Amino acid sequence: MPDISSYVNDAGDLNEILKVRREKLKELKDNNKDPFKIVKYNVNSSSSQIIDNFEEMEGKLVSIAGRIISKRGMGKASFCDIQDRDGKIQVYVRLDEVGKYSYEDFKKFDIGDIIGVEGNVFKTHSGEISIKAVSLLLLAKSLQPLPEKWHGLRNIDLRYRQRYIDLIVNPEVKNTFITRTKIIKAIRNYLDERGFLEVETPLLNVIPGGAAARPFITHHNTLDMDLYLRISPELYLKRLIVGGLEKVYELGRAFRNEGISVKHNPEFTIMEVYEAYTDYIGMMELAEGLISTVAKEILGTMKVNYQDVEINLEPPWERITMIEAVKKYTGIDFDKINSDEEARGVLQQKGLEFKKDVKWGEVLYMVFEEFVEDKLVQPAIVYDYPVEVSPLTKRKPERPELTERFEIFIAGREMGNAYSELNDPLDQRERFLDQMRKREAGDEEANMIDEDFLNAMEYGMPPTGGLGIGIDRLVMLFTNLPSIRDVLLFPTMRPRQ
Repeated sequence: MPDISSYVNDAGDLNEILKVRREKLKELKDNNKDPFKIVKYNVNSSSSQIIDNFEEMEGKLVSIAGRIISKRGMGKASFCDIQDRDGKIQVYVRLDEVGKYSYEDFKKFDIGDIIGVEGNVFKTHSGEISIKAVSLLLLAKSLQPLPEKWHGLRNIDLRYRQRYIDLIVNPEVKNTFITRTKIIKAIRNYLDERGFLEVETPLLNVIPGGAAARPFITHHNTLDMDLYLRISPELYLKRLIVGGLEKVYELGRAFRNEGISVKHNPEFTIMEVYEAYTDYIGMMELAEGLISTVAKEILGTMKVNYQDVEINLEPPWERITMIEAVKKYTGIDFDKINSDEEARGVLQQKGLEFKKDVKWGEVLYMVFEEFVEDKLVQPAIVYDYPVEVSPLTKRKPERPELTERFEIFIAGREMGNAYSELNDPLDQRERFLDQMRKREAGDEEANMIDEDFLNAMEYGMPPTGGLGIGIDRLVMLFTNLPSIRDVLLFPTMRPRQ
């Protein structure tokens, strides 16, 4: 039974409510009126259709269905509000219109019950668009009481655990997830219109690859082998580039067995796109165009208010190298730091913990993450990442210690990651070997060697640009919500005992 005791002042009151509702259901069944035996109800209108088109629909007979969210009785006439997929509408119920027995049944309906209503559209003396019922039918009995709204809004933990209650009580939550669906549809449209092909790749991987992350492990009984939930679709999508599908993308779930926070959920939605014959500059232009266009389509503007800060998504965005960004916000110039040992001295000065064999590029990345990321509020493309933290990325020809990689930062958070993809199979093998050495030294997030991927690359992979965008964080930005749990219908949580 759901834990809703926080909505009722006394546990005894709750028990009594549950008892009464079950008795009402028993009475319905005993009288051959079991609502759960109804398999279909003809709905031809919705609340918004009626309200938005009142002049056309006034006086017409309509049929709608929804959940009772309030009731007001006045002797031989009553009002109730019902909530459907679009919103709510008032229903006027008169004894002489629906008949004695239907009216008596209606008076026993509870808040939360789902009913079907057939009636004529009209406007009350107070000017409220309503439906004058001619027939009513109970379609589902609510055996649990709905929460009193303001208590429900405060109980954040319960809202995440029992999202169905949250969606019933808080219309703005429903709007968040409608917006999420629109964002994903707009992303697909943007890519489809530019000739990209949407594909699907395995969620169960023999080798986890495409990102530095600790994977989830599962077991395949028939094959008697361990498999990994994918941490990224990257290596499969690159195989498709090798195979001649020159513009591909995938939008779906990825899984990373790491911390939970307002920015992280172990199960999340990612969009990854790969295009042959372009590089990370091409991906910069694709990212700017995609995010700004989706914002314009969904919000009607490229200026987004996020947590009381106006963020301007209109291209072009700031473009700054990682070395320049660190120098700008910390005063440390890594162009003048010439050895791993000297770089470690920076970490000592900053009081950061590090492993004794940490390298120059890893130090640069650590300083950036710790002291720069949260300063990047307006859209910024930070590029030219060190090779040590970019095992799948092409080196810069003029500076081989750096790679042609960038990340997108908005509102102090990483929103996307992109490369000029490494297509030299010999260099890729050496990078994988270096990752394996880190793994053997205890780094559970380091990449494994994927021999089949290396074999694919040896057939020839064209110069390619790749981009990944975190959909959940993008939805947070567009809906002005502070936590990733607010944009996931069912966030990962520890079960209650």
